[in-house]
Amino acid sequence: MKIINFIINKTGARSFGIYRHDDIIDIGRHTGCHDINTFLSQHQLSDLSQYQSCSPDLKINDIQFLPVIDRPGKIFGVGMNYAQKRKEFNETEEAPTLFIRFADSQVGHNDMIIKPACSDQFDYEGELAIIIGQTARHIPEEQALSCVAGYSCYMDGSVRDWQYKWYTAGKNWPATGAFGPWLVTPDEIGDPQNLTIKTWLNDRLVQDDTTANMLHSIPQMIAYISTFTTLSPGDVIITGSPGGVGKSRVPPLFLHENDVIAVEIEKIGRLSNRVVGTLARSA
Repeated sequence: MKIINFIINKTGARSFGIYRHDDIIDIGRHTGCHDINTFLSQHQLSDLSQYQSCSPDLKINDIQFLPVIDRPGKIFGVGMNYAQKRKEFNETEEAPTLFIRFADSQVGHNDMIIKPACSDQFDYEGELAIIIGQTARHIPEEQALSCVAGYSCYMDGSVRDWQYKWYTAGKNWPATGAFGPWLVTPDEIGDPQNLTIKTWLNDRLVQDDTTANMLHSIPQMIAYISTFTTLSPGDVIITGSPGGVGKSRVPPLFLHENDVIAVEIEKIGRLSNRVVGTLARSA
């Protein structure tokens, strides 16, 4: 299944649903639960399979995409997790590099990403996102994938001139990350360590890799994080960006107003967003 989180244009109401060929089955209408965070805290996404044969309630043009999980309890980012990226940044630390991204720093598919006015180094990073589906604490690697509710695309925008040895300040400006367009359940993904991942800047291919080249696999990341904190339904792990980011290029290639940035992952889809300036977004 593909699960999307959205606002209905006509009413402004929030809901989530099953996406199917540009049609949407509105789960909020059928269950009375309009919030994907609440649903994940009480159910498994497999419970939604009973609604797959329902007639569609909405068309894709009837909604505005929200981030797949717009109010996660935790968003963990994993830095320097691809071989080429580590080479470009001369990274030698073998332990996972983690940072926190805040929920209010992300937008949904087709929404506007904001370039901070005070930055000249706003960078793109295409990533695979993991959505946690059940509580996990001290979970062993061999059981870790059972905790995954689904996968999505993430554009983990980085404000490089605010990012030094720590990542937090460079990762949490408003609307600098994008999450979507939808969650795809594991049964449609198969092996998550065998997916092509590409990033496009104004139709130029700037990142092209495979999740097979992660230094720390998805089960390893879940096991590692669940050792020191409890992972809860709706928590998100963004698993690192391949090489080819703007900062590593000669000359550097950063995001500017009116650029279109897209992240495309095999078996998931394509997340696309336009970059605007701070004033344009707030006007």
